Amino acid sequence: MTSPKRHPKVALHTVALFEATKGALVIAAGLGLLALIHRDVQALAEEIVRHLHLNPASRIPRIFLEAAGKADGGRLQLLALGAFGYASVRFAEAWGLWRGRPWAEWLGIISGGIYLPVEIYELLVSVTPVKLGTFLVNVAVVTVLARERFNARHRPEQP
Repeated sequence: MTSPKRHPKVALHTVALFEATKGALVIAAGLGLLALIHRDVQALAEEIVRHLHLNPASRIPRIFLEAAGKADGGRLQLLALGAFGYASVRFAEAWGLWRGRPWAEWLGIISGGIYLPVEIYELLVSVTPVKLGTFLVNVAVVTVLARERFNARHRPEQP
């Protein structure tokens, strides 16, 4: 196995691939939202709840069903547009990280760091594997990027 000293970009490339993957997943979600236009979203949501054997009166399924009931074509288009905007930012960040651009490192530090207080609060309320995993991945990403920025500031200038 190669050491990080031989390939200092491995950590940045890993984070770049992670961000690109997030962008691709959000693009898929946006396309899924567009596919729901002109469909009975409420009936589809009820079918999903039934298929998963969820109690429609419990908290999460109820929120899901209420949101589906309010989903019209305009809202779905707006949500899809937001998804495409978010994905564009993730793809830009991934490209910048892959190429070692400082602005992308700062973007990742800020956009990842902004969620940490909320994630800590959520863990204080209740610990679940998803919450803990999300928090740990986010901490890892912010740490990698912050370390890269710190090391870049303390690296001697090359002629």
